[in-house]
This record gives sequence, C-alpha cells and structure tokens, in this order.
Amino acid sequence: MDIIAANLAPIMFLGLMAFMLSGFPITFSLAANGLLFAAIGIGLGIFSPNQMQALPNRIYGIMMNDTLLAIPFFTFMGLILERSGMAEDLLDTIGQLFGPIRGGLAYAVILVGALLAATTGVVAASVIAMGLISLPLMLKYGYDKRVASGTIAASGTLAQIIPPSLVLIVLASQLGRPVGDLYKAAFTPGFILVGLYILYILLVSIVKPTWVPALPIEARTFKRTQNGGSGALSLLAILALSLAVFYAFLTYSTRGVSEAHKIFGADTIEESFNRATIVALSVAIVVVYALAKFDQILKIGVLSDMAQRVVFVLVPPLALIFLVLGTVFMGIATPTEGGGLGAIGAILLALSKNRLNLGLTKQAMESTLKLTSFVLFILIGSTVFNLVFQSIKGDKWVEHLLTAIPGGQIGFLIVINLLFFFLAFFLEFFELSFILVPLVAPVAEKLGIDLVWFGVLLAVNMQTSFMHPPFGFALFYLRSVAPKAVKTTDIYLGAIPYVLIQLIVVALIIIFPSIVVTDKTKANDGKPAAISPAGGKASPSLNLDLGVGAGGAPPPALPAAPALDLSKPADKSAEPLTKVEAKPTAKTTEPAKPADGAPKFDFVPAK
Repeated sequence: MDIIAANLAPIMFLGLMAFMLSGFPITFSLAANGLLFAAIGIGLGIFSPNQMQALPNRIYGIMMNDTLLAIPFFTFMGLILERSGMAEDLLDTIGQLFGPIRGGLAYAVILVGALLAATTGVVAASVIAMGLISLPLMLKYGYDKRVASGTIAASGTLAQIIPPSLVLIVLASQLGRPVGDLYKAAFTPGFILVGLYILYILLVSIVKPTWVPALPIEARTFKRTQNGGSGALSLLAILALSLAVFYAFLTYSTRGVSEAHKIFGADTIEESFNRATIVALSVAIVVVYALAKFDQILKIGVLSDMAQRVVFVLVPPLALIFLVLGTVFMGIATPTEGGGLGAIGAILLALSKNRLNLGLTKQAMESTLKLTSFVLFILIGSTVFNLVFQSIKGDKWVEHLLTAIPGGQIGFLIVINLLFFFLAFFLEFFELSFILVPLVAPVAEKLGIDLVWFGVLLAVNMQTSFMHPPFGFALFYLRSVAPKAVKTTDIYLGAIPYVLIQLIVVALIIIFPSIVVTDKTKANDGKPAAISPAGGKASPSLNLDLGVGAGGAPPPALPAAPALDLSKPADKSAEPLTKVEAKPTAKTTEPAKPADGAPKFDFVPAK
C-alpha cells in the first residue's frame, strides 16, 4: 500500500487516460477520475476529506470569471456573420480579384480564412462556410483535390491563432495572464502562417501549374471599364488614397509626441504610436468607404466595378475587426467588452444586408449555448481533477519529471511540444488546455519562460489538433460538406503539407523567440526567459486557487513561499528586518497574520 500511496499521482494520470480511451465523455471522465482517486486517497490517508470543501468555491469562481464571458460573445458574433452571408461575399469578391492568376482561388481562400478568423474566431464556421462555397468552385475549374481540400481546412484553422481566438481566451484563463496580452502577442505568428500558406501555393503554382489553374475568362464577373480595362487601376488608386490618408493622419497625430506629451490616453510613447496607428487605419477605412458610397449614389463613375465591390465587401468586416480588436488594443475595452461590441456589430451588419431574421438568431443562440455549456462543464470536471491531483502532490510529480529533462528551457519546450502534438491526435484544444496547461505552466514559469510567449507557442501547436489525420476536427468538418468526388484520403493528404508548415512556425518561435512580441521579450532583446517571481502578475497556481482557471491545488506550497517564519515574532536584532521596517511603506503594512491561517484564506472566494 505504501508503494501505491507514494505513486498515486502518476497512477491517477494513467487512470484519466484509461477513462478517456474508454470513450466516456471527457467532462465526466475528469470529474469521475478525480472523485475516484479522492476516495482512494482518503483510504490511504494521504488526502483529507476537508480539502473537498474548496470545490464549491472554485466552481463558483469559474462561473464568476469575467474573462470566460468573451467565449459566448465571440462565438455568437462569428455565427451571426457566418450565417448572414459574409463568407460568401468575401470569397466571391476576393476570388474574382485573384482569379486571373494561377492559384488565385487558393490565395482567396487563405486571405478570406484570415479575415474570417479575425472576425469569427470559430474554426467550424470558417471551414464549413468555405467548404460549401469554394471547394465545388475550385474542383470545377480544375484544382487538385488534395490542394483544394488542404487549403480550405488549413485556412479555417487560422481562427485558432488569429485574435479573437477562443483558444487564446482559454489559455489566458489557464495561464493567469490578460487576454489582451495574448491577442497582441499572437498577431505576428498568425500572419507568418498566412504568409507561409501563400508561399506554399506559390511554389505549387510554379512546380505543378496544372494543380492550381487560373480562373477562365468566362468565369470572371467584374464589369469591364468603358475603355475595356479590368478596373485594376481604379482599385490601385483607391488603395493609394487609403495609404495617403493613413500616413497623413498618423504623421499629424503623432507630431510632438514625447514623454511629456502622449496622445490617446497612452502611458508610454510606444503605446501612443500604436494607438495612433489603429486610429489612422480606422480613419482611412472610413474615408475610402465614404468615397465609394458617394460615387455609387451620385453615379459619377470615378471607381470601377472592381474597386466598388472590393470596398463594399471588405470594409464592413475590417470595420468590425477594428471595433473589436482596436478597442481592446487601445485599452478602451476589455476583451469581454470587445466581444460584446462585436456581437452588436455583427447584428448591425446582418441587419444592414437584410439577412437577419428570427430563425438565424435562434440557430446562432442555440449553437452559442451548446459551446458555452461544453466549455463550462469541462472546466468544472477539470477543476475536480486538478483539486485532487495537486492535493496528492501531483503537481510536484509533474514538476520533478519535467525539470529533470536535459537541456533546460529548450529541452522542456521540445518535450512539451511533442507531447501536445501527440495528444492532439486524440484530444481537442479545450481538453488539452484544461488538463495539461495547468500542470505544465508552473514548470514553465519556474524555468523562467514568459507565460504569454508560452501560451502563443502552445496555441500554434494546438492548431495542428484540427489538422492532422486521422482525427483532425477541421478534416471532419470539411468531409461533412465535401462532394462525393473528394475522398477522405484526398483530404488527409492535402492536410499534411499544412501541418508541416504549422510545425515549422512552432520551430521558428522557439529558435527566434522575438517573433512573439511581449513586454518581456522586448525588455530582454527577444529572449523568452524573462519572468521574475516578483513580476507583479499572479502565478498560474494562485490564479487557479482563486477559481479563475480550471481549478488548482489546495495551497500546499503556500506556507513555504515566504522567506520568513511569520508564526514567530520578528527578530529585531537582524539587520535585514531593521532595514525593511525603516522603509516608508512599512507604516501602511498591516501586521502579519500567523501562517496557520493562510490556507484557510485561500478557500474563500474573492468578492
């Protein structure tokens, strides 16, 4: 029995694997496994029944977590946009724009996937919409089945990494970091992925041009200009105008910015320029849209049909992106408030196109409710599991196991990414986030890894969970709407190059950490090892104990954290204590409480 008691944590982890492999729902697998091993721990005398009293407070803390409110808001926004026909409009317009060149339809799918990712944040909606619209069209005009299906599936999964990604919201909750920080840090890796996808199609168009043919002339629907041109010059002119407006506004608004004179309520010079950039982009978009609308109403004919359609189709989603992400990045709104603004904006866009009705709203609300309930119940199950697992010293077992990996940070990152990649064959990102992230995040922080950087790295890695055969969810979504002519093996083979591209980005982030821009990497010349224990942010374990994350340990490590024994009177003869008492801040410091009361305080929910 002593052997079992000493190794109950690894046995519990193996028990969880057995529960999940049995096909039992993941939520109930987590909770049942936790309760089972709690009973075993009580029988072995290594788990106190009193520790279960923390469970109601932690579940209450989950339900009171404002960060998680962003999930239903962004989900509802994405579903309204997807079902109001925005994807169809974007694919048709951008497909016509790039159609005359080889690989044009594939480029259009990738760019639309990035736009949908930045507006919907929902993988299923993006993949299904593009699969229904683009796949038949690509096959009709001679695209290779593998290239077409792989491009659609990969473009849909961009919603995993490009804000407002649901993955980043969940990871922020589990890591105890602000969602806005992960949003800012994920932008560069997301657009690197977009660039590499486009580069892959370019290589295919050079090596195998018959796989990605250009759109035939009879399929092009843009009206010709009076002199027989395509209207591209008019589009270039409107683009040049938007750049000129952007540059002029940015230059004017940032003139004279200094430490003594900051703008848009910013705290630093850099933040002033960032906020000015967002405002300048918004102004440029408004000016271009107003010009196109003015030309359409008065029928002046300044803009070609191509330019007008591109402006009218692209500006609304871009405006929504700036409404949501711009307000978050400028500090005007939290991500949760940004999600609420996005939901209202999506409703207004659907109304403006006369596509909003009771049936569409009901479907979107039902789907949002299902996904939100799914997330909440997984969180509750993982809270039960984490409470018991960490109470029987499972967190210490994981820490000792991972810190013993040779190679320091690099060795740890390689092993963790291989583990996540392998488990992604069987688990989706919610399960990986709620089960594994709370276990490995404290180890990453102990090794000095910036948790914002670490979260973005895991988000890129977990993107493969939607793509790699045979269980990638994006592949199943595409299979459900693909024509019978497209075999399942075609979808699997088409996904492999994109999985390799995603792994290349994971490697690039590890080799060049400055790709993920965070406050820590900027302060340390691009190195991710910049977190100090006194950095001022809550650690993941503390965050979980307060009920913000998926649940954590009762505070076994908390009494050991202070450097002094607070249960005894201070030794006034000791020089360091004399210096501390002499500081001005000591006057406002409350008397220290005995260490015995600290664990009890942790079980009280924050008010």
